Amino acid sequence: MEHSTNKPSNFSIVMMGASGAVGGEALKKLLNISQVKQLTLLGRREISELDKGLVKQHQINIFEPDSYANLLGNHDTAICTLGVGQPSKISKEKFLSIDKTAVLDFAKACKKVGVSHFELLSSVGINSKSRSFFLRSKGELVDELIALNFDRLSIFQPSMILTPTNRYGFSQAMTLAIWPYIKPLLLGSWRQYRGVKVATLGQSMALNILAKKKGIEYLKWDDFEKLVKNKS
Repeated sequence: MEHSTNKPSNFSIVMMGASGAVGGEALKKLLNISQVKQLTLLGRREISELDKGLVKQHQINIFEPDSYANLLGNHDTAICTLGVGQPSKISKEKFLSIDKTAVLDFAKACKKVGVSHFELLSSVGINSKSRSFFLRSKGELVDELIALNFDRLSIFQPSMILTPTNRYGFSQAMTLAIWPYIKPLLLGSWRQYRGVKVATLGQSMALNILAKKKGIEYLKWDDFEKLVKNKS
């Protein structure tokens, strides 16, 4: 359940996954939000051509929380867009290590130092009881994040993420070609399965930090579109 609350006018954000497609779009938007006063990026590599006055980058081992735990203090918001682009191309064990264990370790470390708002890039259809390994794993992760009891927890649940160019070969090429024709057919409760442009999704994650809310929120297609439209 969500509740309104007083939120500080300035934000200090720590982010993991900023080098990915969605994370990159979120980062670009965050850099243009005047209320963001500090932005710390944690990743396996640095991102070039960023304003070093606002942004602090640290190369870390995402599988070793001790490599970044001392960098999390004095942040009020955490954004995690860490994830595998093509889960079917790697082992289940490797998928879990990145999409579940590394994310949960990051969240636990954030909670320990007092981060109040945690945003996660997840997926539509997640459920810890699902027969799908992918959806069940992501559902289990969210259950564990809820148990951490952040003041505010934002779970972003996109369906197909539409990138401007084909990033993953033939299957994505087919998807990008046919998705515009499928969109008008997804009405009512099926709207949540509409494909979302990667820029819209990333921008919505950035803009959502400005909302004055508490509790757990699940954001889907209509929410992404509304956030970006209202702030454009």
